[in-house]
Amino acid sequence: MNNVLFAFGLTLFAGLSTGIGSALAFFTKKTNKEFLSGALGFSAGVMIYVSFVEIFVKSKDALQLALGDFKGYMFTTIAFFGGMAVIALIDRLVPSFTNPHEPKDINDENAIKQNEKLQLKRMGMFSALAIAIHNFPEGLATFTSALKDPTLGISIAIAIAIHNIPEGIAVSVPLYYATGNRKKAFLLSFLSGLSEPVGALVGYTILYRYFNDVVFGVLFAAVAGIMVFIALDELLPTAEKYGKHHIAIYGLVLGMVVMALSLVLFS
Repeated sequence: MNNVLFAFGLTLFAGLSTGIGSALAFFTKKTNKEFLSGALGFSAGVMIYVSFVEIFVKSKDALQLALGDFKGYMFTTIAFFGGMAVIALIDRLVPSFTNPHEPKDINDENAIKQNEKLQLKRMGMFSALAIAIHNFPEGLATFTSALKDPTLGISIAIAIAIHNIPEGIAVSVPLYYATGNRKKAFLLSFLSGLSEPVGALVGYTILYRYFNDVVFGVLFAAVAGIMVFIALDELLPTAEKYGKHHIAIYGLVLGMVVMALSLVLFS
């Protein structure tokens, strides 16, 4: 039970970090794009490295132990790309103009002024809904990782929290310009992150009775696929959008180095 509460707490932290993005949007006159670019690259580096070096390997080991070498490796690979397919399908079902995986210029004041307030409000509301949909599998990923390996769960929670910050900005800025109400914009942005702990609760409720090596292995491999897809489809393009190419790549490499060191130190 202590492990469950710890895993849920990490998931809640990751999800509610959208509120940090909301606060940054309100209390800073201009977002530091270079820092944001480096942070997003860092998050992508953590996700990619830990997915291939740690999560995929642990999934393969669990499935090979339960099913044998060939079947175990085959199911790991299928589940990995299955996780990618799930998050890609979610992306396809969300309209591109409300999709948080489509990078937007958060400081483009002229573009904001050219839109009607009603359109901005609609965009902010749909962005909140889209982010909530995308955060659901991320919550399950964080929770599952923390449940199996608390140290790994902390790293994943921090990476997801970093990438949730610009999503909070994407919700709060248009709503604030549309309504002039800071509290309402902050609240909706904050609440959009709650789908992550909801994803954790739903996943745990459905799967905890059947949690064995096979279920864990398949789920963990799918988590790796989801995280790699998010890193390649969302984090790196957004990092490129907000900053210079080399800043994003330096952040990516630094994220991998930090993740590698943490795995070595806590192994």
